Amino acid sequence: MKRGRLRVLLGAAPGVGKTVTMLEEGQRLRDQGRDVVVAVVETHGRAMTAALADHLETVPRRIVEHRGVSLDDMDLDAVIARRPDVALVDELAHTNAPGSRHEKRWQDVEDLLVAGIDVVSTVNVQHMQSLGDVVRDITGTVQRETVPDAVVRGADQIEVVDLAPQALRDRLADGHVYPAARIDAALSNYFRLGNLTALRELALLWLADEVDDALKRYRSEHGIDHKWEARDRVVVALTGGPEGATLLRRGARIAARSAGGELAAVHVTTNDGLRERHPGALAAQRAQVEQLGGTYHQVVGDDVPTTLVRFARSINATQLVIGVSRRSRLAAALTGPGIGATVVRASGDIDVHIVTHDRAGGRFALPRLGGGLARGRIVAAFVLALVIGPLLTWALSFGDSQDAITVDVLSYQLLVLVVALVGGMWPAVFAAVLSGLSLDYFFVQPFHTITVQQPWHLAALVLYVLSAVLVSFVVDRSARRSRTARRAAAESALLSGIAGSVLRGDDALDALVDRTREAFGFDTVRVLVDGAEVAASTARADVPEPAPGLPSDASGAAAATGAAGTSHAADAVRTLPGGGVVEFVGGAPGPSERRLLAVVERQIDAALEHRALARTTVDVERIAAADRVRSALLAAVGHDVRRPMAAASAAIGGLRTSDVELSPDDRAVLLETADESLRSLATLLGDLLDVSRVQAGVLAVVARRIAIEDVVAPALDELELGPEDVDLDLPSDLPDIDADPVLLQRVVVNLLANAERFSPEGGRVRVAASTFGGSVELRITDHGPGIPPERRDDVFMPFQRLGDTDNETGLGLGLALAKGFTEGMGGTIEVDDTPGGGLTVVVALPASDRPEVTA
Repeated sequence: MKRGRLRVLLGAAPGVGKTVTMLEEGQRLRDQGRDVVVAVVETHGRAMTAALADHLETVPRRIVEHRGVSLDDMDLDAVIARRPDVALVDELAHTNAPGSRHEKRWQDVEDLLVAGIDVVSTVNVQHMQSLGDVVRDITGTVQRETVPDAVVRGADQIEVVDLAPQALRDRLADGHVYPAARIDAALSNYFRLGNLTALRELALLWLADEVDDALKRYRSEHGIDHKWEARDRVVVALTGGPEGATLLRRGARIAARSAGGELAAVHVTTNDGLRERHPGALAAQRAQVEQLGGTYHQVVGDDVPTTLVRFARSINATQLVIGVSRRSRLAAALTGPGIGATVVRASGDIDVHIVTHDRAGGRFALPRLGGGLARGRIVAAFVLALVIGPLLTWALSFGDSQDAITVDVLSYQLLVLVVALVGGMWPAVFAAVLSGLSLDYFFVQPFHTITVQQPWHLAALVLYVLSAVLVSFVVDRSARRSRTARRAAAESALLSGIAGSVLRGDDALDALVDRTREAFGFDTVRVLVDGAEVAASTARADVPEPAPGLPSDASGAAAATGAAGTSHAADAVRTLPGGGVVEFVGGAPGPSERRLLAVVERQIDAALEHRALARTTVDVERIAAADRVRSALLAAVGHDVRRPMAAASAAIGGLRTSDVELSPDDRAVLLETADESLRSLATLLGDLLDVSRVQAGVLAVVARRIAIEDVVAPALDELELGPEDVDLDLPSDLPDIDADPVLLQRVVVNLLANAERFSPEGGRVRVAASTFGGSVELRITDHGPGIPPERRDDVFMPFQRLGDTDNETGLGLGLALAKGFTEGMGGTIEVDDTPGGGLTVVVALPASDRPEVTA
């Protein structure tokens, strides 16, 4: 019997429309003439879903009695007996009722497929078995019903039913997902905007990985080996050397530039394993790859470039990152092109990034003025004379004709000129003397003796030396000019980079100090102001091989810290015009460097001045902010404090007057007015003192383990709010929190008073608590006018009020105090819309891990 086909509709969360899509697909298939039945559908009380299901044939469910409870579930045998073309099976991860043929619904689906029935099913991404821990970390909820990934991956077709997170929250708020009683809790917990966004990303990435696997299978089956840029894949080649950390960071940045970019690191080892020189460093780099979200691979191959490119093509890589060779130029000249050049030639359509690093010897440095030719060229010229001279003598010895003496002389002359071009004067003189002696010993009679019988022999030797000196003089002069030009270009690049750093307005001091140390070759450069170090750069010492399990970044950072922390006496000290001091360790600047160094010092002085001005600007802004607060305070005091003072004074004055006979009721009214005004004044002054403590950062917090209900109850009593005013939802299994009970009570009182004040007539304030992650959240909800979105950033600022004030409203400090007290206790406070209108304030405080204190 032909096996049925499975189509899975994957969703990010409940309510995105999977079941509706499944039923609509069933109707479409039925209209095309196929036999479609509803094997099982979970409507969850949603009218739209039930209406769609009514238009399709439904196989009756079977009833199972379990511990006195009737449970209905899909009747697998009845569906197989009915033998439709297509069966619609909702909720693939569902656990069947006890006594069923299989424990899980996905096992029932397998039986339907074996029976030749096509199945359309639904599942949410949180039910994928491999994502259980990830979903728990995001939502704080453990999923007990899961389906193996292999079951979903084995489907013939997978489709994501997508809905924007905010659109899903709107559907939930409108009552299209859950009943009204569950809406507030759902919006504040599982259906947070951040949760839905993360779950949506999980669903899309899971499907993208599945599509990627399918693409790999297709390419393999059709023999396609050139890259298809469906997504960026960056391969970083690791050798186990200290540059690995730099290459990984660069590769991670490249991968992060494109949506869905992937990072893979590969190390090529030879068949005999002799290339494993740094196993500890490779282990640390492997850990770093995993921290960056990439994968680590180790492949075997004797031809490293070919193996590297072959691996990159095998995973359809788009970019390849390798390090600059650590070989010297002489080694490269003697042994030919390195791995990097070979990889570039063989990479084809794969982009290759060759990244410099500390060990490449390619850091920016000013060329040293001095001898025209580098020491390496001089040594190479001596070697050339010592190697080529004997070989030339051996080759010329095969010509036994006396007439060949002209060829011998010109050959040795050519050798002298070549050595002069390579190494300058002293190697050329050495080659000239060696050539003259060799010519006299082997090719001038009497042979095998060094004698000067004819004056022209001595003249020839002098001409050899003279020609060598003349050629080497030209070569040395050209080398000096070339080095001077390179130094001028390097100085221009240095000054351009320094000027650019300053003009960008960044804190360029650290960059200036680093560039100065590298350019002039100092070990350490320090900048001090008033004896305190404000910037320093130290040459990176050799970093020891990291221990297994320790990331190379950590060991490198530790080594750099140790190097920077070591105190060395300064070899040169320069005082800047602005009063700062620059110390140089590891050599004093020479005469040729002092001019350029003076320019750099002026730039450092400008950077110090820029930093000082930036600090001054911040201080001025703080003073201005404080002035604005004081101005608002004075305005509020002039308006809100004066009124209760005036009312109290008038009431007391009326009580003391003797001109008017007051009735007992009049006296009672005046006393109540005075009492109300003085209490309002005391509350205002207390709030002002609390705000000043919060802004001054001197809030005293005494946190201890408390239960949330021990704070809510006194707050309700203080405001004289009863069951007719407030709905309470405080679960009995709620964990304790770490908080200051006095401060937290003030927070709850302020929030409750604010909610009660703005609730409509007859409206009730809702107080609910729940856990989320490692926190306990207290939500205070009202159904008042709410807060416009454009004012949400202002509600936690002092002296902010909606509308005018009355004798009981105060200075607009309630939410400002609540925020300051909550953050002082290590918590957070946020505002959100209430479904149906109103404001919900969410206070999150850490769950307590302190031992419970018993009396």
